[in-house]
Amino acid sequence: MPWKFWKKDENKKNEKLSGPRDIHDVVGRHLVVNMHKDPDWVWDLKCVVCQRDPGQRYLFNVRVFDEREAGSKNVKVKNFDTLDDHADLILFEGWFDKRSQRAQLEEKGGVKAKAA
Repeated sequence: MPWKFWKKDENKKNEKLSGPRDIHDVVGRHLVVNMHKDPDWVWDLKCVVCQRDPGQRYLFNVRVFDEREAGSKNVKVKNFDTLDDHADLILFEGWFDKRSQRAQLEEKGGVKAKAA
C-alpha cells in the first residue's frame, strides 16, 4: 500500500474558507438598492464567502445570515460550509464580483427578511 501523504489529493478542496465577516459593500448595496431592504437591518447582517472559481480571483459565492439568529439557535457559523447543515439560517445566497462591483442574490426561505 503506497503512502503518499506528501501529495495533495486532487479530489479534496484545498481552499481555506474564511469565517463570518461584515457583508461586502457590493452585497449590501445590492440588498438595499435593488432588493429594497432596510439599510439599518442589512448592515447588521454577516456573511460567509468562498471563491466561486479558482481561476477567477474576484468572483465569490456568498451566504448572508443574521448572527443573532444563529446564536439563538446555538449554531456557531465557522465558514461557508457550516451553513450547509443549517440552511434555515441563510437569508440571501448568491455571488458577487469585486472587480465589476456586481452582485446577484436571491432571498431564501429562512428567517423572514425585512423590507425598507
